[in-house]
Amino acid sequence: MSVLPLSDLAPAPGPRKLFIEFARMGLSGFGGVLPFVRRAVVERNRWLDDRDFVELLSLGQVLPGPNVINLAVMLGLRFAGFRGALAAFSGLVMVPMALVLGLLLLYQHYQDVAAVQRMLTGMTAVSAGLMLATGVRLARSLSWSARALLTGGAAFVTIGLLRWPLLPVMAVLVPLALLWEWRTDGDTQP
Repeated sequence: MSVLPLSDLAPAPGPRKLFIEFARMGLSGFGGVLPFVRRAVVERNRWLDDRDFVELLSLGQVLPGPNVINLAVMLGLRFAGFRGALAAFSGLVMVPMALVLGLLLLYQHYQDVAAVQRMLTGMTAVSAGLMLATGVRLARSLSWSARALLTGGAAFVTIGLLRWPLLPVMAVLVPLALLWEWRTDGDTQP
């Protein structure tokens, strides 16, 4: 687990740095930018440690909207206020959006080329591998308990294997996990 002392964390970035870094992250991630966001925020820039990153990401996942965009806005707001939130959002979303619109025009022209189709198939495998590697790194920063393993296992079985819809499963598992953790934490308090 990577928990850095406050003295080892880098100084808070300004709006310009947030825009540049989130634009870099957005342009790096095809099929998902979470691995690039974690690497940039935790490893390269040292703005957060792994634990703080996981906590902020968890909050971003329960808020409406895409979790990485929520994370970018929360980081921007934390470090540079409203201007930082706007800069992080713009870098993450607007710069890649312009690139994607350009690529869309190219794809419409070359979509029937076999090499283009094979290239896109290969990119899906790379994306899946990046997401798996990020999941493993994030899991290492968490404390392991029987409760956590049971809850994670239940989510994996119901959503991943049984293919039950995400929303109803989370509507049941999240309150149960919170209640279980709260009750267990209450038992350990003096």
